[in-house]
Amino acid sequence: MAHLAPIALFVYNRPDHTRRTISYLQKNELASDSRLFIFSDGERTEKDRAAVTEVRELTEAIEGFKFVKVIKRDKNLGLANSIISGVTELVNEYGKVIVFEDDLLSSPYSLRFFNDALMRYADDEQVMHIGAYMFDLADKTLPETFFFRAAFSWGWATWARSWKHFEPDIDQLMSQFDDTKIKQFSIEGTMNFWKQMQGFKTGKNNSWAIRWYASIFLKGGQTLNPSHSLIHNIGHDGSGVHSNIENMYQVQIARKPVTQFPTMVAENPEAYRAIRQFLKNRKGTFLQRGMRFIKQLKIKYLAK
Repeated sequence: MAHLAPIALFVYNRPDHTRRTISYLQKNELASDSRLFIFSDGERTEKDRAAVTEVRELTEAIEGFKFVKVIKRDKNLGLANSIISGVTELVNEYGKVIVFEDDLLSSPYSLRFFNDALMRYADDEQVMHIGAYMFDLADKTLPETFFFRAAFSWGWATWARSWKHFEPDIDQLMSQFDDTKIKQFSIEGTMNFWKQMQGFKTGKNNSWAIRWYASIFLKGGQTLNPSHSLIHNIGHDGSGVHSNIENMYQVQIARKPVTQFPTMVAENPEAYRAIRQFLKNRKGTFLQRGMRFIKQLKIKYLAK
């Protein structure tokens, strides 16, 4: 099993989420043959110290993997810099990596999916990213896996040959877009990807993921995705630094292994239409949006 990709798990100050994420990873059928690297970011403020310490203590007792290495950051890098540096370190050493954050519950077959895909498309330069999360799409006739333009970051994998094209400079990225590319990039305006780019430039967000997707898009790359999600994100409860309280992205995790992969590397038009339709309608009516916004305010207010 020497060919298995290392797993990078990025954690911070959410012990309960981290515990659940690790518990699900341990149940993966390839866990015992996989190397787990846990990148623990340093506390941003004094009030985070206790939670960061608790997370680090629980990571020290993890079993069920080939080996576990915990990298404890002395200072707070922030999620973006932590992921960029950790992924770079591992792909430079191992040539590939599987990436998890601390709020992702995985199917028992997630690691197999990642490793099978990493092997299958290892030499295809156009395939740059493997994602394991997928929305609950209305079209149930889609193939088991498909290629798509956008890179989703809730459980993903890549190779050193792809990661070398990651461009962190937002100005370099944005200068290569025209109106046509912006429309294509934002799935015909159904997702706020370009707004995220603009937000990063003005300091409103610090997203590594939007820059990774833009890097892939500008290289003409493709991302591999399952039609039935292998990941469920439990971070949309308001606990994360970069997450809101949402339920539109909830899914039922796949309970069977992925066995079919595309032979042709090209975006699947049916999958594109299904994702575009989901994104277009995901927030519901104006009334539903307003009720959700009020609910978010109440939960955040009561949590203080």
